[in-house]
Amino acid sequence: MKLMERVKATMRVKRYSLRTEKTYCYWIRFYLRFNNLQHPATLTGHEVRQFLEYLAIERHVAAATQNQALNAIVFLYRHVLEQPLGEIGQFSRAKRPQRLPVVLSHQEVMEVFQHLSGSMLLMA
Repeated sequence: MKLMERVKATMRVKRYSLRTEKTYCYWIRFYLRFNNLQHPATLTGHEVRQFLEYLAIERHVAAATQNQALNAIVFLYRHVLEQPLGEIGQFSRAKRPQRLPVVLSHQEVMEVFQHLSGSMLLMA
């Protein structure tokens, strides 16, 4: 049985959603093409780290996308190949954007209050 057929069969046995199956297959194929179509059993954690760094540095993917690719590769090694992935080590993670809450200044709040009257002012 071909590798990608084994991936799909394993995912169906484990009752993964069709959407997850398609996404994981995409990332596994991308990983294999990145490594010149070498069989993943011959690849080590070093190649996985290079792939993840490529995604973060060259492709500028979001942190969630990089994690999704990592999860697909871990699934491949753990459940399909049934071999240890090996030590990946430290790799460049995609940066999550810092989200700052939008807060009005004291002056801005006072200006909003000036435009309100009656029950609306009381609620504010």
